[in-house]
Amino acid sequence: MADPRMRVVTMEEHFFSPAFVAGPGKDLKNSPNPNLVRTFEASCEVGEKRIALMDRDGVDVQILSHGPGVELLEADVQVPLVRDTNDWLVECCKRFPTRYYGFATIPTACPPEAPRELERMMKAGFKGSCINGHQNGRYLDDPAYLPFFEASEALDAPLYLHPTPPPKAVSDVYYAGFSPTVSTVFAGACWGWHIETAVHAMRLVLAGVFDRFPKLQVVIGHTGEGLPFMMPRMERMLRPEMTKLKHSISHYLRNNFYYTFSGFNFIPNFQNMITQIDMERIMLSLDYPYQEMSWGVKFLDSLPVTPRQRRMIACENADRLFKL
Repeated sequence: MADPRMRVVTMEEHFFSPAFVAGPGKDLKNSPNPNLVRTFEASCEVGEKRIALMDRDGVDVQILSHGPGVELLEADVQVPLVRDTNDWLVECCKRFPTRYYGFATIPTACPPEAPRELERMMKAGFKGSCINGHQNGRYLDDPAYLPFFEASEALDAPLYLHPTPPPKAVSDVYYAGFSPTVSTVFAGACWGWHIETAVHAMRLVLAGVFDRFPKLQVVIGHTGEGLPFMMPRMERMLRPEMTKLKHSISHYLRNNFYYTFSGFNFIPNFQNMITQIDMERIMLSLDYPYQEMSWGVKFLDSLPVTPRQRRMIACENADRLFKL
């Protein structure tokens, strides 16, 4: 159990809204996989039962994000679903104002609506947004999303960039040819999600998004989706004279990104990350309900850091970034 005098703030904590469960997510509860059914049911509970689990495991605050499951929908379904989902989360946060905060779900299928929905939810007290990867193969470096990033910077609204499965064409080439279970895990939580998210993050860098919006902040999980490990290599191979960017690759990865754990509770990965990333940019996430809260809190306790650094990771960095 974490030091009782130290607040524990976590993000990348998931939920499903009633509108999603009644619509696009209606078949999830019928999965033949009992673990998926368990996580589905836990994702639908954003009330006192979850608060009791947080109390048991020493978690003071969760910043909640929907899904995944919305980004791959078409605009006519996605836009009203996003509004319903965000409105429902506002009410959840009002019920437990010191325990829950929200990340806005964003209608990526309709880019003109994205900055408007972000502004609406920031006015409602949300702490940024969460986007679960590409929108049917369209990535956020598409120029159509520039107004969203402009609004994110102006509103001081960080974006949590969360994994999603690779586009089908990629999965069919990279991850097919095994049993359905092996291919699904290989393309997902074992490998594909993380490579996909790292590629997405680098697309933002190489497209010059952070040159246009230098104060924009993006959060990625899983100890950086492999980017800290690869940063020295990318620094050497992608020099500014080639990329035409204002700065080196490491400048953006160290100044425009924050990094969380989200289930990568492995000391060697953490030690690699802190050789490249300042402690001021590392935050705690538990990836609940896909991972147990207690596992992440125990990992926080086990980190080879000073008490001050542990507080930074547990709450101080998040308090500063999200103005909690």
